[in-house]
Amino acid sequence: MSDRAVLHVRGRVLVGPEDVRDELWVVGGRVTYDRPVRVGDVRTVEGWALPGLVDAHCHVGLDQHGAVEREVAEKQALTDRDAGTLLIRDAGSPSDTRWADDREDLPKIIRAGRHIARTRRYIRNYAWEIEPGDLVAYVAREARRGDGWVKLVGDWIDRDLGDLSACWPREAVEAAIAEAHRLGARVTAHCFAEDSLRDLVEAGIDCVEHATGLTGDTIPLFAERGVAIVPTLVNIATFPRLAAGGEAKFPRWSAHMRRLHERRYDTVRDAYDAGIPVYVGTDAGGSLPHGLAAAEVAELVTAGIPPLRALAATTWAAREWLGRPGLEEGAPADLVVYERDPRADVRVLAAPRRVVLNGRVVG
Repeated sequence: MSDRAVLHVRGRVLVGPEDVRDELWVVGGRVTYDRPVRVGDVRTVEGWALPGLVDAHCHVGLDQHGAVEREVAEKQALTDRDAGTLLIRDAGSPSDTRWADDREDLPKIIRAGRHIARTRRYIRNYAWEIEPGDLVAYVAREARRGDGWVKLVGDWIDRDLGDLSACWPREAVEAAIAEAHRLGARVTAHCFAEDSLRDLVEAGIDCVEHATGLTGDTIPLFAERGVAIVPTLVNIATFPRLAAGGEAKFPRWSAHMRRLHERRYDTVRDAYDAGIPVYVGTDAGGSLPHGLAAAEVAELVTAGIPPLRALAATTWAAREWLGRPGLEEGAPADLVVYERDPRADVRVLAAPRRVVLNGRVVG
């Protein structure tokens, strides 16, 4: 059987939260709901089908020490693929992963270029480390390198202060975000703490990663401006370990990290209840393994987001936000098939029955 033979997906196809169809066909690597006139070599897959999962905060080509070799990056991407993640927003990487675009067996990647951080205010070997006067120029550079996104480091530990603090003055981020928008790119920022959020949102930022510092003062501002968050709760789970490791040298920072961790579920639920768009991201590729999108969906449900909305945050809504198709007519056939209805129990996402990428069954 050819790897581009007609594929018949039969059972329940979740085109949207309420748009459920009985079958779809894959012809020439693309989705159709019209039975082909001539059906020769056909492979049938049965179950509950979803658009390929989205990990909106992932790092292919990166580990805890910095850029990795191509072979390691390939294994990272394959791990995500086999777990059902077929669309990745790479939220900052020093690696050039453009080679992956020529691989039809690897997830599609939307790149945000390399992180842009303040000098000595981020993880070593990850970011361009610069001062505020150079921020606009570096944002312009990464806007041209990326796929419509730029990633700032909005806050990090200030060793003199002994705690998290904002990295950029207000006027610098205003000018930088305006330049990114002029070049057609959206801007997101790593933010753990509270004090960088208002400046970033009022400067026009499009998204905030982690967003553990959201409070009753800034949640309405995010909601009013439509600024999305990607909470990465599977990463926030590491805060107690990080706090314990830094307590002797930075006790103020450690206590702050514990407080952010303790209120993490309340923060996400309050953001969702206020109408802030919430999307699934894992922060895989630093210290975390790949393939955790299902675990992050389950964490969003634990936080109090309704299961159907948590599912949308890694499927229909996430793809629309990133400007990529789902399972509409003529779209690339990127889908995952499960044994049971994931709307009823999101835990089924952890066990895909079949993974189809560009019309090929790859897992």
